[in-house]
Amino acid sequence: MSNARVTHLTRRGVLAAGGALGLGAVLAACGDDDAKSGGSADSTKSAAASGPWTFKDDRGETVKLDRIPANIVAFTGVAAALHDYGIGVKGVFGPTKTKDGKADVQAGDMDVSKLTVLGNAWGQFNIEKYAALAPDVLLSTMFDDAGTLWYVPEESEEKILKLAPSVGISVYDRQLPESLERMFALAESLGADVKAAKTVQAKKDFEKAAERLRAAAKARPEIKVLAGSASQDIFYVSGSNLSIDLEYFKALGVNLVEPPAKVLKESGGWFENLSWENVDKYPADVIIMDDRTATIQPADITEATWKKLPAVKAGQVIARTPEPILSYAKCTPMLDNLAEAIEKAKKVA
Repeated sequence: MSNARVTHLTRRGVLAAGGALGLGAVLAACGDDDAKSGGSADSTKSAAASGPWTFKDDRGETVKLDRIPANIVAFTGVAAALHDYGIGVKGVFGPTKTKDGKADVQAGDMDVSKLTVLGNAWGQFNIEKYAALAPDVLLSTMFDDAGTLWYVPEESEEKILKLAPSVGISVYDRQLPESLERMFALAESLGADVKAAKTVQAKKDFEKAAERLRAAAKARPEIKVLAGSASQDIFYVSGSNLSIDLEYFKALGVNLVEPPAKVLKESGGWFENLSWENVDKYPADVIIMDDRTATIQPADITEATWKKLPAVKAGQVIARTPEPILSYAKCTPMLDNLAEAIEKAKKVA
């Protein structure tokens, strides 16, 4: 991985999913915007329903169409969530494929070989390819309160948004269930069978996992959990007040270790960046690490100071998903994995 230092603070640059300022913006994810065309295998599902379509998004904007969108283009994570509800898309943008052509963690269960990828990294968005899809609607998430659509390049935003109406689902400064409910509502509006047994069970499983995490946190209040993200030169420690997963974990009683508010303020509230020499600044019993492909994964961290951390030496490091795929099925393991880590953790900090 090349130099990961943050070099700018544009309004997009301060959009961070759970702690790594600009890691989506500064680091080039694998791949390019010239991936082979080919609609999703599930793209016929969204075209099956007919009739007028209306949806009010989290910007307060209402999109009205004569029919339910058939040609959907979405940020990869949104497309992955809709896929879990049986709704397909014609094109995606955002981290979709790894260097070896496999599905990125944010692509979920989608068959990425059958997707039209408009851009696989920050700043990439093939407008000509997008126009050729004749999009009915563009869907993305939002990591601020200004209505900024995630992974829609700022410099070409005006051209892109002229081609089709857009819908934004907020993942900013709220708890996970709220964003899950909004994605659920969007999927239902697009024709998903929300009463299907699989979907109903997935929601029950999520609620069960939430109660398990609540119980684990209550039983082990002494266990300190730190959310981190690694780049070549910086270790990011996340604050809990803006990320949908961390806000929810905190509400469930998880003892999160985080920088003080005055320090977080420097990054817009998201994180504190530490040199690797100071990675031990915040003692923790469990470390949950950013699983996005633009970040360095725990097994690949070679810094001696990291290896000396009590949680690392105890094997108490698990994955964290700062940009959750907003389906109940995908978010349940997040809760179960953290609950298990807390249940089994040794007090090492």
